[in-house]
Amino acid sequence: MIPATAHAMGGDVTRLSYDGEPMPTLSEADSKQLLATHGVPVLEERTVTNADEAAQAAKKLGFPLVAKLCGAAIAHKTERGLVRLALEDERAVRTATDELLAAARPEDGDVAVLLAPMVSGTRELIAGLADDPTFGRTVMLGIGGILAEAVSDVTFRLVPITAADAEDMIDDLATQRVFGSFRGEPAIDRTKLVHVLVGLSDAAVARPEIASADVNPMIVVDGAPVAVDALVEVYQ
Repeated sequence: MIPATAHAMGGDVTRLSYDGEPMPTLSEADSKQLLATHGVPVLEERTVTNADEAAQAAKKLGFPLVAKLCGAAIAHKTERGLVRLALEDERAVRTATDELLAAARPEDGDVAVLLAPMVSGTRELIAGLADDPTFGRTVMLGIGGILAEAVSDVTFRLVPITAADAEDMIDDLATQRVFGSFRGEPAIDRTKLVHVLVGLSDAAVARPEIASADVNPMIVVDGAPVAVDALVEVYQ
């Protein structure tokens, strides 16, 4: 149901709209900032452009940290090795920042390094927005992480949705066990998850320029969903 299709070109990804025109994307930082204004929970983050800025930001954020090369033309960071995990001290942050900036390609355009606290959880969800040519704008919720491809457990609702619709979306998923207490972690806070889904719907209504939004993964930390990566596509 997602309108854009990915076409590999020299290892990069060009996203196309229905009429075949390239569809611009926002950087991860800008995508998160946009969605956060509509209630999608994100971590405190910093974007930096050199190792000195990274060291200063790290002191404020604390450790461990994640560093990613961030730019509007960079959609798939992992495939290109543009993510550094578990940075435990200033030296590691400086090294990671230098390496990531050095890995930028001319076609990446303006880039920065995104620093964020490293969080972990045994459960991951995916959520997002899609503009379907037949049904219109939809909100999506699904099971993410290593189970995503195996179970293909997703559900959709037409925008706008209410809190009751969001509750129904949660109930629609077949993998209900992950929503209860799981491997020593508390149950997922359904109220907070409902807030995320309604927030995505509100973003679609308030910002018709959004073509799609992909919040993946949304890690469950102490029962609360947190968007640790996001990508928003916009219409020209």
